[in-house]
Amino acid sequence: MNIVNIMWAGGAPYVSVHKVHQQILSQAGPDATISSWLLQGQGSCCSAGETREWQLSQRLLKGRHFWKLLHPWMRGRFREALKQAGTEVVLLDGLGVSRLVLPVMRQLPEVRAAVVFHGKTRLHRGDISLLRSFEPSQVTLVAVSQTLASALEQDLGVPVQVLRSALEPTSFRQALLDRGAARQTMGLPLDGGPVLGAVGRLVDSKGFDYLLDAFALARQQQPDLRLVFLGEGNERALLESRIKALGLGEFVSLQGHCNSLAHLYRAFDWVLIPSRSEGLGLVLQEAVMADVPVLCSDLSVFHEQLGDAGRYAAVGDIEAWGRAIIESVASDRDQVAQAQYQALAPEQVWQRFSQTSSDLLRTS
Repeated sequence: MNIVNIMWAGGAPYVSVHKVHQQILSQAGPDATISSWLLQGQGSCCSAGETREWQLSQRLLKGRHFWKLLHPWMRGRFREALKQAGTEVVLLDGLGVSRLVLPVMRQLPEVRAAVVFHGKTRLHRGDISLLRSFEPSQVTLVAVSQTLASALEQDLGVPVQVLRSALEPTSFRQALLDRGAARQTMGLPLDGGPVLGAVGRLVDSKGFDYLLDAFALARQQQPDLRLVFLGEGNERALLESRIKALGLGEFVSLQGHCNSLAHLYRAFDWVLIPSRSEGLGLVLQEAVMADVPVLCSDLSVFHEQLGDAGRYAAVGDIEAWGRAIIESVASDRDQVAQAQYQALAPEQVWQRFSQTSSDLLRTS
């Protein structure tokens, strides 16, 4: 079986999306031939097979004004490349990739496609018409959580399959560094007050801006708190400015992107996830599988995964987050972590994910 995995872009901002696709493709079977295409950027985006970098410009991909006239030419290139690869299944990264590639599928009825939605997206009338125009036997729409699938079904009026993203728990846990090694890697003290972690891209949707204000409030009651950010993004300068304005320079560090990020969770006493919106939130899964409790935004997608075992605070509510941080670090973290692990049930979720992924990649 020949599978082509088509991604919007490479680089650190897209690591989580690539990770989901890698996990799906890991269920393709030993006889599958896998190749990955990056429309923009550079880097390997799949642990199996080769990566082809198309190096397409943002203007061409967005297709506005003159650039839209070039889409038929670009789709012709895609069609010929898919035919030359003997493609049987394509795995598409969300709406942007689908806008470009799905029209090609009308001329390749023998090829099946699965479109994986990773987060809430704005659907235009043309998008809805495009996604509705294919039979489910040729194009399957997939969302990484039940919350996201329900929202998309409401917008599209067609079925969206749930493929709740998951990580293989055994290998993930085996790769974790212990508390001391993880803290040493990040240059953190081995002793002292609680160390809180915030993991993800430094962008508005992650809510790290208001988290800083909440952390400053919490420190008024517990001055030995420390906060560490792991990730990179376009809000770095804004966060640095806010850290300085709040006088938190000694207590907050921006560690940047780290390739071994998934190994470092046990450096933290708690992981804070103040997202304004999420399609799923792999950070939650990774922290819980590392036996680190999480405090997260009061979002449906987080309730879907942790239920009553979750610790939640209202999105954007600085005072509520400040109180929740104090209450969390005062609680029995091991007990909370154990309850959250049981609620997440990583082994069972991985089994369902594996079976659904395998079915998704079948040719018939």
